[in-house]
Amino acid sequence: MLMILSVSRRTDIPAFYAPWFFNRIRKGYVLVRNPVNFHQISRIRLSPQVIDGIVFWTRNPAPMLPRLAELKDYMYYFQFTLTPYDPDIEPYMPSKKDVILPAFCALSEAIGPDRVIWRYDPILLNPKYTISYHTKAFERLAKALKGYTKKCVISFVDSYRNTARHEKSLALDPLGPGEMMILAKEFQGIAQACGITLSTCAEDIDLNLFGISHGSCIDPALFEKLLGRPLAVKKDPGQRPFCGCAASVDIGVYNSCPHQCRYCYANYNEALVSKNTALHHPKAPLLVGEIGPEDRVYERKNF
Repeated sequence: MLMILSVSRRTDIPAFYAPWFFNRIRKGYVLVRNPVNFHQISRIRLSPQVIDGIVFWTRNPAPMLPRLAELKDYMYYFQFTLTPYDPDIEPYMPSKKDVILPAFCALSEAIGPDRVIWRYDPILLNPKYTISYHTKAFERLAKALKGYTKKCVISFVDSYRNTARHEKSLALDPLGPGEMMILAKEFQGIAQACGITLSTCAEDIDLNLFGISHGSCIDPALFEKLLGRPLAVKKDPGQRPFCGCAASVDIGVYNSCPHQCRYCYANYNEALVSKNTALHHPKAPLLVGEIGPEDRVYERKNF
C-alpha cells in the first residue's frame, strides 16, 4: 500500500515547525486533527517502511537545512515558493536576496535540482504588480536559479476567502485568459533559456500552445523516477478539478502559518493564526494543541 506525506499545503512546516517535524520522525508517528471533524484525530505512522515519499511545501527551508541527514531513509522533494512580492503582499517574509535565494541554492546543492521545484505562484495583477513587473521579476529569479532547479510551477490567483478579505489592500486588476496567455508566453521563453520546464498548478486554462502542461505538485512520475520503481497511485479526490496531484496525507493545520501572505487560502482567520501558534509545542504529537477528552484517535491506513 502507498502513503505520500504532504508537509504541508496548510502551513509552512519547514519554516516554522521544523523541530516538531523532526521530533515526530524520531517518535515514528504524528497525530493530525481532521479539519472538518474537530474531534476526529488520525494517527499516522512515519517509519520509512510506511512512507513512500514526502513532499515539503515551503517559502523558507533554512531551519531544515542543517538536519537533512535525519531524512536519509526517506525519499522527498520540495515545492519551494519564491515570488517577487514585497511586504505589502507578503508581510512577514525574510529578505529574498539575503535569506531565501541562498536557502534555495543551498537546498539544491544538498539534494539536487530535480528535488527542488520552484513555485512562482500565485500570480496576481494590480497597479504595482503589472505584467511587465512579473516578466522582469520572473527573468531575474529564473537567472538566479539557473542550474538549481529544473522545474517551475505557476498559478494565477484565485478568489479564496482570504483573498476576498484583503481585496481592498490587494487592489487586484483583472486577470483573465488574455493576461494569462501573455504571461505564459513571456515566462516560457525565459524558462527555456534557463533550462527550466514550466507547468501549471490546478489551472483550467490550456497553455499547451506555449509548451506549458498541467502539472502535478504531488507528482507520482517524479517519485517513480526518484525511487526507481512504479507506484500504484490514485488522483487526489479532495483537490480542485484541474489538480493533477496524487493522493496524499497532509499533516498540517489551517490558520497556523505566520507568513500571513495576503493571498493565502490556508490562513483565513488571522486571530486564529496567533492562537494556534501559541498552542504549538515542538514535542507534542499534534502540531497545534493537545488531545482532549472528547477526541477520538484512529489509526490512519495507507491508500
